[in-house]
Formats: sequence, structure tokens, C-alpha cells
Amino acid sequence: MMRHIDHLVVAVHDLDAAGAEYEALGLQVGAVNRHPWGTENRIIQFRRSFIELITVGAGADIPPHAPGRFSFGAFVRDYLEHREGLAMLVLGSTDAKADAAQFAADNIGAFDTFHFARSGRNADGAETRVAFTLAFAEDPLASDAGFFTCQQHFPEAFWNPRQQVHPNGATDITRVTFAAPDPDAHRPFLQAFTGTDRLVALEPGPRACLTGFTITAPAARTVSLRGTDITFEATP
Repeated sequence: MMRHIDHLVVAVHDLDAAGAEYEALGLQVGAVNRHPWGTENRIIQFRRSFIELITVGAGADIPPHAPGRFSFGAFVRDYLEHREGLAMLVLGSTDAKADAAQFAADNIGAFDTFHFARSGRNADGAETRVAFTLAFAEDPLASDAGFFTCQQHFPEAFWNPRQQVHPNGATDITRVTFAAPDPDAHRPFLQAFTGTDRLVALEPGPRACLTGFTITAPAARTVSLRGTDITFEATP
């Protein structure tokens, strides 16, 4: 089954500084949200996908990884101990439990699904609740990259047309780039996870990690952000 890009998790130390840099690229960056376990994010929303700038907030109480349980917060925390950057690729889902079962059958994940809710703002600015169920997959050859699907239970409370209007005309995330010393070694996992070979571009690199992404926009340019291994590429 072919899946689509739901969002990208970009781990940063300073949400405000990162938000300002993305705003300088002509993107509208949302307000700060906090997860129940203490990570904090700011959302850059497009028509069908979004960028999640994320950091570990003060007083975070992050659960550890455990057998059969992938800790989203622990992955972000551990990633930030070594670098900032594009940490996780997230695909859309209508049934996260079915995804988890399929990942187990395909031998790319043996994790329980993870459900959580947080407060948010609707299109009129009023407070609302959003809820998600996540199904995690794992490439054992790429410990620096996270992969999961995300089922939104109240999508009408999350997607906000006003937040999808960007000064630079950007409309959607279309592709991510994954680098590795042996790119072909990761192709079976990525094919099983995405259901296609069109979402992830493979290229040689010194370590196995997600390195960049492509966003459709009227003007084409490529930039690097704050010395990380993230490349933002806008294409017409």
C-alpha cells in the first residue's frame, strides 16, 4: 500500500530561533504546543503535510524505550544529544493498528501503537483537542532515523487553512532524501514502509540518516539551515 508524507520531525535546540529561520524562508510558523510528556513543537502546515519543529521542553518527563514500546520523546531527546536535524519521517494513516500489524508481518517493526492527545487551536483561534495514534517501524541499519505512521482522530481540529498560506507560496512536502554509505541496503525497508519508491530519494553519505526534503513552491532555491544536515529545497 502506497502511503503519503504526513509530516517531518525536525529536532532543534531552540524553537524560537528555528521558527525565525523558517519564517525567513517565507513560511508561516505556528505557536508552541506541548506534548503530555514534555516535548514542545511548532508546526509549519501545508495542504496535506507539515513540518514539526520539536525540542525537549523544561521539566519534561520522558518515558524510556522498552521491549515492544518505542518512545517518541526518548528518540527526540537522544537525537538532540548529538545533533539537530531531520530526525523522523512520518506517513499518513487511517488505521495505525493495521499499520503496526503490517509492519510486524513485514519484519520492519514490532511495537505497540501509541495514542496521545493535546490541546490545539482551530481555524478561529479557539482552543480544541487533537488526538493521534502512531505506529512505529524501524530500520536496524539506520538508528539515527525514525519512522512511523500517524492516524489523526480529529483531523478537522488540526488542519487549518489559514495556517497553510505562506508568503513564499509553498504548498506541500513532496519528497525526502535519505543518505547512507550503502543506499541500496535501505531500499527494502523504505519500500516496505512507504509502499513506493517515489517518496524517498537515496544518495551516498557518510552515515545512514534523513538529510533533506523538497517542498513545492513558485520559486526554486536550496538552502541549509543553522549548520544542520537539513536541506530545504523549493521547486516550482
